[in-house]
Amino acid sequence: MNFVKMHGLGNDFILVNLLEEDSPLDYSLLAPKLCDRNFGIGADGILLIMPSETADIKMGIINSDGSEAEMCGNGIRCFAKFIYEEGIINKKIIEVETLAGKIIPEIILDNNRVAAVRVDMGEPKLERAQIPMFGEEGQVIKEKLKVFDKEFEITAVSMGNPHCIIFVPNITAIEIEKWGPLIEKHPVFPRKTNVEFVQVVSPSEVVMRVWERGAGITLACGTGACATLTAGVLNNYLNRKASIKLLGGELTVEWAENNHIYMTGPAIEVYRGVINTDRL
Repeated sequence: MNFVKMHGLGNDFILVNLLEEDSPLDYSLLAPKLCDRNFGIGADGILLIMPSETADIKMGIINSDGSEAEMCGNGIRCFAKFIYEEGIINKKIIEVETLAGKIIPEIILDNNRVAAVRVDMGEPKLERAQIPMFGEEGQVIKEKLKVFDKEFEITAVSMGNPHCIIFVPNITAIEIEKWGPLIEKHPVFPRKTNVEFVQVVSPSEVVMRVWERGAGITLACGTGACATLTAGVLNNYLNRKASIKLLGGELTVEWAENNHIYMTGPAIEVYRGVINTDRL
């Protein structure tokens, strides 16, 4: 299998071009082995480049545990940079089909090189059923969530995938590896959830740490950054444009007047290679 390794702020992916690969592999079964950092390539997930009948191209997303994701913010920046630089799509504004709907990344050039990718992530979904989340109808803002003997105050947002945002006074005091998986699999979330712990620095800056559904702790999460800004605005903590600081770097996110969320950040190619899947 031919592959390209890329990352967005350290959130790393294995890209496989199914427009060229002709071997029928089950990537859901292969993902835990390919993404293993000791015995495989190592990544948070796999991005599949596929043809689309409704957009310019289609992006499939397989998490490191083999589950399928609807959308990935850091992943789509890597995806867009790759297909643009490879000449697969010769447009700076690209329509990408995902399980979360049509997402539109825009290539930002500097001296004819891809300097960043700005992504129209669409409108955030705020109703409980859209997250999805069990309970009474309405939005989930500052709602209490009991996890064993601890109670969290949560805000829920869907960016095509579910997010549970928790604002905390001190990000370093949170045991993410303990509480992340418990909240991810909490019975109130029928399709599980991503979990973001957020410390507000100012109305234009936050520090965010994430436990990703199906991947665990990652260095960055693009949809999580978008959900965090949305939650910050809903809770009157943030302006409609802010810097989201993650372990892997910084994203700029804006909730525009057209109700769309725009995320801007880098995408980096690390290396290309060939792996013998029969040996995994």
